[in-house]
Amino acid sequence: MRIRTTLLASAATLAVVPALAACTENASSDGDKGGDARAVTVTSSDDACELSAVEAPAGTLTFDVTNTGSDVTEFYLLGSDGLRIVGEVENIGPNLTKKLTVNAPEGDYFTACKPGMVGEGIRAEFAVSHSDDEAAVSASDQELIDQAQANYRSYVQDQSDQLLLRTKEFVRLYKDGKDDEARALYPKAREHWERIETVAESFGDLDPKTDAREADVDFAAGEKWTGWHRIEKDLWPQDATGYRVLTPQQRATYADDLLANTTELDQRIHGTGKDALTYPIDAIANGSIGLLEEVATGKITGEEEAWSHTDLWDFQANVDGARVAYEGVKPLLATKDAALADELDAKFGALQELLDRHRSGDGFVSYTELSKDEVKALSDAVNALSEPLSRLTPAVTS
Repeated sequence: MRIRTTLLASAATLAVVPALAACTENASSDGDKGGDARAVTVTSSDDACELSAVEAPAGTLTFDVTNTGSDVTEFYLLGSDGLRIVGEVENIGPNLTKKLTVNAPEGDYFTACKPGMVGEGIRAEFAVSHSDDEAAVSASDQELIDQAQANYRSYVQDQSDQLLLRTKEFVRLYKDGKDDEARALYPKAREHWERIETVAESFGDLDPKTDAREADVDFAAGEKWTGWHRIEKDLWPQDATGYRVLTPQQRATYADDLLANTTELDQRIHGTGKDALTYPIDAIANGSIGLLEEVATGKITGEEEAWSHTDLWDFQANVDGARVAYEGVKPLLATKDAALADELDAKFGALQELLDRHRSGDGFVSYTELSKDEVKALSDAVNALSEPLSRLTPAVTS
């Protein structure tokens, strides 16, 4: 878990992204890639965020983000309020380049770099101007887009409903001191969170309250640690050296807080009218990419579930969510790049085959049971899928 997102929601439902510091830019209004005004290069250093352009015409925009700093960075395109996250690319290591593709209508935006993926970050104004040459969407493509959006909305709402139901049961067991039953339910309840993690993370206030790992919390700055992983540590105290278990009253406090935040998440996901979440086709595709990124940066390393070691449940759930998002846009992709669709089908299948080897009963073996070779095989399969998946958004928005 990190505070990040790839999905677009209404400004009223998206939670606050921390205010970001001033940004530097090369003030050109034209892209620098062969005259393509919708292609923007971004250079993120330790103390600057330089853009090749501060304006682009409406349509599908591409940001090539290169990290010249000494730490991992992220890049955001934010709405005019500085809160709504239109698109984001994450985990860009030093000397690496990653691409963000988003469909941006006319309006005012902010760009933001976040060196270290912590703190306030660096931002600047970005304008998207009216364009008369936006590609028209055919009636057949629009039908596929509408279906993908409707299906994905239903999927997210269903997973949220199941998450709330199982969280209620988990909280009851934990508060009643039925630890064995709570431990058994823990990874099963969290599957529903992990399948829609990129949506849940779009609510910046709820995500850290619900899913922060201990390493994500700045205790020196007075931040409080709550949520799933705070309770996880209490349920598996034998893996936490010198840990003192919580009192019944403390248990009730953390459990009630988890349930309250999960209830709030469900209400926001089911919002209507001006509070309704929207799922543009590029956001669904970027959501698939983001969920696989979650696997690559947390689950495959065993860092997510530090005490329960149920990382493979999370791994599978992230892959489930990525696959559902991809399959939602696959009919549209098949009309534009059938070869890419075939490649993604094969790579998803290969990864799933490897995951299935580690099943045990209705779940998975402990992450600690994996050998180094088995971890490497899973990592290689994730990397093999990541490359073609990174081409999904440009393909479906072309």
